Amino acid sequence: MSETMIALKGINKSYGKHQVLQDVNLQINEGDIYGLVGKNGAGKTTIFKVILGLSEYQGGDLLICGDKDKAAEERQKIGFLVGINFFSYMTGRQNLEYYRILKGIKDKSEVDRVLKIVELDNVKSKFKNYSLGMKQRLGIANALLGNPKILILDEPTNGLDPQGIADVRKLVQKLNEEYGMTVVISSHILGELQNTAHRFGIINGGSVAKEFSAEDLATEEKSVRISVADLEKAKEVLTNAGIEILNEVQETRSLEDYYFDLVGGETK
Repeated sequence: MSETMIALKGINKSYGKHQVLQDVNLQINEGDIYGLVGKNGAGKTTIFKVILGLSEYQGGDLLICGDKDKAAEERQKIGFLVGINFFSYMTGRQNLEYYRILKGIKDKSEVDRVLKIVELDNVKSKFKNYSLGMKQRLGIANALLGNPKILILDEPTNGLDPQGIADVRKLVQKLNEEYGMTVVISSHILGELQNTAHRFGIINGGSVAKEFSAEDLATEEKSVRISVADLEKAKEVLTNAGIEILNEVQETRSLEDYYFDLVGGETK
């Protein structure tokens, strides 16, 4: 049975009179690629900040690696990308060297290691000349410094072109499959998240509306779309008349459909 890496149990968070998290319960297991789904303001980034100790919460329990009493110590096993903050006039390597020292990592080979993972080890240009996709990959490299067991990525594909999105997806899958990392990722691109994550949590109005797996989504109600020669006749006697079926396509609900069915609204 997989170890619980992160668990939020009944977490509440308010800024003054404004409650941003309400009785949040979610569970991230070892080996998960966990997709956090929700519109802007739903509470995704606040959940990340609570997990990382960047925001205090009121009530409830936070467990990291199964321990609520040593959450502060266990946070050292988490790498995170929540926004990009690098020096524009420095190279990627120089930026990571700065953060390596800041994080107290003594192994000087660590910068080379993470740059190779994100395939930026041969890039010599300054950060200001990076493409957006390269900047995001450097941010992930920074999160990988120290070889964390858990990786948190807040909107890592935001603003990327299709190639950049595909690069991030492949990198996340590589980190999960080859390096054994548990990854928590949020994204507005639900179709891409469906192709990446194993489990999902839908956040709506500061609460977790539903948690489910990719297998759960795949076994949701299916429909069959068929093309027939005579539509009216098919409606009357489809089940017992010999009407030629010209085409048949089996469909499942997408993550996007599931999301809007659950929280309301519709796709554009």
